Amino acid sequence: MADPLKDSLTGAEALVATLADNGVTACFANPGTSEMHLVTALDGEPRIRSVLCLFEGVATGAADGYARVSGTPAMTLLHLGAGYLNAGANIHNAGRANTPMINVIGDHAVPHLQYDAPLTSDIAGLAGPNSLWLKSADKVEETGALASEAYAASFGPKPGPVSLLLPADSAWLEGGVKGDVVQAPSLNQVSETDIKAAAEAIAKASNPVIIINGTALSEPGLQAAARLKTAGVRILTDTFYAKMRRGAGVFAPERMQYFAEGAMADLEGSDLMILAGTSAPVAFFSYPGKPSLLVPEGCDVLELGDASTDSAQSLTALADEMDASEAAPVESLIEPDAPSGDLTAQSVGQSLARHMPENALVSDDGVSNGLLSYLPTQNARAHDWMMLTGGAIGQGMPLALGASLAAPDRKVICLSGDGAGMYTNQALWSMAREGADVTTIVFVNHSYRILNIELYRTGAGNPGPTAKNMLSIGGPDIDWVQLSTSMGVPAVEATTAEEFDAALADAIAAPGPRLIAAVVPG
Repeated sequence: MADPLKDSLTGAEALVATLADNGVTACFANPGTSEMHLVTALDGEPRIRSVLCLFEGVATGAADGYARVSGTPAMTLLHLGAGYLNAGANIHNAGRANTPMINVIGDHAVPHLQYDAPLTSDIAGLAGPNSLWLKSADKVEETGALASEAYAASFGPKPGPVSLLLPADSAWLEGGVKGDVVQAPSLNQVSETDIKAAAEAIAKASNPVIIINGTALSEPGLQAAARLKTAGVRILTDTFYAKMRRGAGVFAPERMQYFAEGAMADLEGSDLMILAGTSAPVAFFSYPGKPSLLVPEGCDVLELGDASTDSAQSLTALADEMDASEAAPVESLIEPDAPSGDLTAQSVGQSLARHMPENALVSDDGVSNGLLSYLPTQNARAHDWMMLTGGAIGQGMPLALGASLAAPDRKVICLSGDGAGMYTNQALWSMAREGADVTTIVFVNHSYRILNIELYRTGAGNPGPTAKNMLSIGGPDIDWVQLSTSMGVPAVEATTAEEFDAALADAIAAPGPRLIAAVVPG
């Protein structure tokens, strides 16, 4: 805590103490010269755990994972505009996950900005598009009040990343005043009128479907969804979501397909689409001759609240309005036999379903191979699954780091493609340093496999040597065992299903970080 015997706080001390007073308990940092006074302020604040990250994208991805699990925003500490840009991809992902996050970005001292030093940039211009709220504490007296404001703004009511710029002189000067402990805004509630309208629309529809996200993917939300399922409403989740409870004892909704043509074929015949905690589904990319908006012709769309809404409450109210008292069956526990033979993505999923412990957390950045782990674990022990919502790969390991520090009593399993993992492999170093209980599985195929699929789907022509080389990450092949052990995380390679199953059992049983390089077909 800030020294109570001091006559006055620095601006950095006021900012940090205010965030701690409001319940912020973690800071993921990659500081530079302009943040030195923030570093010393954190040194004096025991309520906030400060975690050094060797790359800014690890810091923001970890803050995302921390908040998804804890429900409380973490603070990041970023160095000027260049640091923000390095952090940007996982800030984008957090925004698409509606994750509260407080990005504290150091800036040059206000009088120094006029000289256009080499690291000077328009930070507000860079950070603005990815920030729900952005202000700069240009006066030391403002630091505490703006920290309170930033904390509240990160909750929305549509939650997401916010940015608080702290010029170096506002950090070092005395005269800081702690901000208030604030009441964060709650998610919106859908009106009774809208609930009645949805129930009436369902009664008139032949093939209604409801697409859910947000709090609807919690256990209470899924219990309400199970009642709607029995009442004749098809339940789908978005293709990607921030976190969902699943496994034995939990109702399992269907999942929107990724490819546009598959999604449209799956939705064919639907005449009513209700959206709860989400927006109308769109294709991830545009393809020649394929739709962008994934709503069948003649299907009415009814919005029952977007991501700013408590969708679990919406589903419960809707089920009550429809007198839907009976619930669809929940999943039962199925423990598969040990896999054998060649190691494939399917056998990795089979082993996961065998060994995943109760209440595990899964961070899925498995790209093309992740789906084959997702399907068999539907009947694994109850757990939470977290996805790459924004599509910017390189989230998996940082997200797992943050999730583990938020819930140290829970095993975290990270699924990562080898290409995705190379974006933020520095997260392994932070896992080792912090003793994070994360088992990382890297699908090693020495290829951007998803891009090979997309090359065909976009109709970009037959790839020649140059195109093929741009989609391959072999030659030289990345040695994940050496890379991981060099950063302090014990690692093994598995090339057969038997080797992987044994390695996974060992990693799950051991505390602390472990990595398995799962060599699967490319």
